[in-house]
Amino acid sequence: MLSAWCVLALLALFPVSQSTNPGVKVKLTQKGLEYGRQIGMATLQSKLKSIKVPDMSGTEKVSPIGKVKYSLTGMQIVNLGLPKSSVGLVPGTGVSLSIGNAFISLHGNWRVKYLKFIKDSGSFDLAVSGLTITAQIALKSDETGRPAVSSANCVANVGNANIKFHGGASWLYNLFRSSIGKALRKAIEQQICPLVAEAISELNPHLKTLNVLAQVDKYAEIEYSMVTPPAISKASIDFGLKGEFYNIGKHQEPPFAPSPFSLPAQSTNMLYIGVSSFTTNSAGFVYNNAGALSLYITDDMIPRTSPIRLNTRTFGAFIPEIAKRFPNLMMKMLVRTTKPPVITFQPDNVTLQAIGTVTAYAIQLNGTLEPLFILNLNASVSARVYISGLKVAGAVALNSFGMTLGTSYVGPFQVKSLDNILLLVLKVAVLPRVNARLQQGYPLPAIGKMNLVKPQLRVLKDYMLIGTDVHFTP
Repeated sequence: MLSAWCVLALLALFPVSQSTNPGVKVKLTQKGLEYGRQIGMATLQSKLKSIKVPDMSGTEKVSPIGKVKYSLTGMQIVNLGLPKSSVGLVPGTGVSLSIGNAFISLHGNWRVKYLKFIKDSGSFDLAVSGLTITAQIALKSDETGRPAVSSANCVANVGNANIKFHGGASWLYNLFRSSIGKALRKAIEQQICPLVAEAISELNPHLKTLNVLAQVDKYAEIEYSMVTPPAISKASIDFGLKGEFYNIGKHQEPPFAPSPFSLPAQSTNMLYIGVSSFTTNSAGFVYNNAGALSLYITDDMIPRTSPIRLNTRTFGAFIPEIAKRFPNLMMKMLVRTTKPPVITFQPDNVTLQAIGTVTAYAIQLNGTLEPLFILNLNASVSARVYISGLKVAGAVALNSFGMTLGTSYVGPFQVKSLDNILLLVLKVAVLPRVNARLQQGYPLPAIGKMNLVKPQLRVLKDYMLIGTDVHFTP
């Protein structure tokens, strides 16, 4: 039933947890509800075709022959249509479903006995028209903290029921056609709402597959639990999600909190996802804590065509003491952050500010590393973010960087003389590896076999907005 009720999966995307402001917001629009209605009706129609009307029997007084015993058996649905339906939002409650002008065709067998020894039999067709169904679907969190849906209310009414008998003595069964039609209509009405409730409840096993803690890589995972109950209005339903990165197995809160932000009142797409700078900065906090924002640079990472090499001969041209004390040795550099990087969102602009160090080593003949100097690094990069499948991916480019001397083990020297070397190291060794990781992307909140259709990403102040349609595959 996931494909049928995918819109409800979106409505109940995440369970509720405790926090103040969300890091990620999700808005489902009326267009998203309409998509759910379109694919849901086919499945609900199939479900209602399983209506089983039990065999019926009874006695009717028919003048002038007296009591007539009858039985109706083998009744089966041969056709069912739901030509008119609509879904809507019930503010503060959930989703409403309305079905009108539905029809059902049923075929069965009849048998009668009267005057103690006269028997007759044949078949019949029942045509039900003007069938209406109204249901309300409630959203809640189950005992595991995952979303659950249920039927809050359901009413089914059969407008008209026309029965036609075939075979036997038509003059007889025409006499009690009306009473049998009423009985069949009541039996069908009693079957509909339980089947609607069953169809709704069949979504819950699929909701239980929701992974509210999405693993990113060996260092990090993202929590997408809800921090507030869903806010349901006449136009949309809004979810506030935690949207926070954590180190795997260690949920340490960062020294900053999410700031409030609001999604624009748009309804062109089915779904809108807002990812705040808090979410991306929590990623920087996590990766910095894990020591993942560090990289050793060796000479084989520098293009062969470059005249600049990571050895004491190249650096000795700028710092003579290096060539004097460590002649003809290869070098290694360690680039790492000393603080979590800070990411800011401004309209159409994503900037990352990184503070770290660059430590240069001479590689002794026995393989040991001899420290030469430590530089303080302050770099600014711009980022391009985009959607790749169900992930947010990106690429960065260097804007500017500055260096100051932290510690020197080879005497004083002019740091600025190393600008070209460090610029090369950052551009050809560091940034390509950062981009390779960013290209892999970070998972967005999703459920089941959900795909994004023509997603568009915009960077606004303090958050980025993704507008997209969705498609669920069976």
